[in-house]
Amino acid sequence: MAGPSDVTVVIPAMNEAATIAGVVRDLRGAGPWHEILVIDDGSTDGTGAAASDAGARVIRHPYNKGNGAAVKTGIRAGTGDYVLIIDADGQHQPADALRLIARLGEYDLVVGARTSDTQAGPVRRVGNGVLNRIASFLTDHPISDLTSGFRAARREHLLEFVHLLPNGFSTPTTTTMCFLRAGYNVAFEAVQARQRVGTSKIRLSRDGPKFLIIMLRIMTIFSPLRIFLPIAAVSFALGCGYAVWTIYDETDGTNSSVLLIMLAVLIVLIGLVSEQVASLRADGRK
Repeated sequence: MAGPSDVTVVIPAMNEAATIAGVVRDLRGAGPWHEILVIDDGSTDGTGAAASDAGARVIRHPYNKGNGAAVKTGIRAGTGDYVLIIDADGQHQPADALRLIARLGEYDLVVGARTSDTQAGPVRRVGNGVLNRIASFLTDHPISDLTSGFRAARREHLLEFVHLLPNGFSTPTTTTMCFLRAGYNVAFEAVQARQRVGTSKIRLSRDGPKFLIIMLRIMTIFSPLRIFLPIAAVSFALGCGYAVWTIYDETDGTNSSVLLIMLAVLIVLIGLVSEQVASLRADGRK
């Protein structure tokens, strides 16, 4: 089991001067962390100075690179055996951070899963619910909060996937799916998220499709047949159904039905080749 002294806290922050000092002070009061890193992602409001005054070690990006880029900087710069990633907006409570890291050791990744009543807005709750269900199907594992940025993990495993992490706001999605598909132990710990200060930088209409593309990309890397087989099944069913209907209606099959069935066969073959490539990649990782 991990303790605070084993954990590097990584706080990506961009223009969070109103909250960052309080977040750092609350964390320092919760336990003797190995270190607290605030990654100032090109802020223009004094975020870095406020974090430094509160006792954090600050690493500054000369310009805004994105939340994911800030997280990657923190992972690379950290020296603890484990990494706790927490938002700079004051949503997450230090007591919940301690609960997350207490499960490290048994688990390689522990995600702070926000309860539905503490996620902002009904539209976002519905959108997150859809993403959770799609991700659960793709990974064959129940996922209660795919997009929560509040998480703790073994640093060595995060470094293993750091090259796959996007620079934007899809880092939580990517790490969750990478850990699950790589066979690491993942747990979801229910947390109560407080009302954030300011407005969220994530927009479901803009970022939702990006999350979906990230999920598909990760699945084609780790378990491509989970993508290819359903598509092939649909093509095969359409081809067979259309063939049966045309034979019944016109006493003859059509080229379209044959093409759909051939397409299904080709998709399965491509999926099998992709699965072999994914297996070779996994063997090389080991």
